[in-house]
Amino acid sequence: MITRLQCENLSISINQKLLVNKLNLDIQSGSYIFILGNNGVGKTLTLHTLAGLLKDFSGEIVVCQEKINDIPKKELSRRIGLLLQIQTDAFPMTVMDSVLMGRYPYQSIWKWPNQIEKEIAHSALDYFGIRNLEHRIITSLSGGERERVALSTLMVQDPNIWLLDEPTNHLDPRHQLEVLKILDKQSENGRIIITTGHNPALAMQFAKQVLLLFGNGEWEYGSADELLEPNRLERLYQMPFEYYINEIDKQKVLLPS
Repeated sequence: MITRLQCENLSISINQKLLVNKLNLDIQSGSYIFILGNNGVGKTLTLHTLAGLLKDFSGEIVVCQEKINDIPKKELSRRIGLLLQIQTDAFPMTVMDSVLMGRYPYQSIWKWPNQIEKEIAHSALDYFGIRNLEHRIITSLSGGERERVALSTLMVQDPNIWLLDEPTNHLDPRHQLEVLKILDKQSENGRIIITTGHNPALAMQFAKQVLLLFGNGEWEYGSADELLEPNRLERLYQMPFEYYINEIDKQKVLLPS
């Protein structure tokens, strides 16, 4: 299957306010995209729309060469995985049971996880450094631990396209960098990675492309090297940005000034 996500003239509104106007994207395998913009500009709504959760949009979304509304839900969840910004748990379960829910797209309704699927789950828990938590009740975890459980579940789901709403939320700086490096590796393996965030410096370090949302329908999409520069970020965030030199590796970093 060709990993590709396209949208044509995609417009997204909420409460009669147009947030994204006629967005056109053709995202190929291996892309690593940061969506940046102030709170309330439509970053989360855009992710949810691309994931097929919201139907109140105009335009067209095509996932792996099929229109999103023509793809059965179970098949769509094999192609697209969504990490929500806020994790909610309807009832207590162990970390292992929660992660195994990522195998739902591959199971019949009455099928119990087999040993192979449990090994897949163990590999994901190892990958995010939380194998020691597998028997813990998920409601007892810290926010950062819960975030890594959600990422493990997404890895177990194994979709072609990962949509992540602030995946470094609740994480300490070390784990933020570890998670972003993992996402970078997933893009190198051919997946499409699209993540929202609030840190242009991290986007500058990891993103291959960026989507800037201005909240009035206006947007810009292109290479991170081209779009992550002081004038655009000042217009995006309504505050000045400057380049600073990292004394450790002498790389340029964009920070508010």
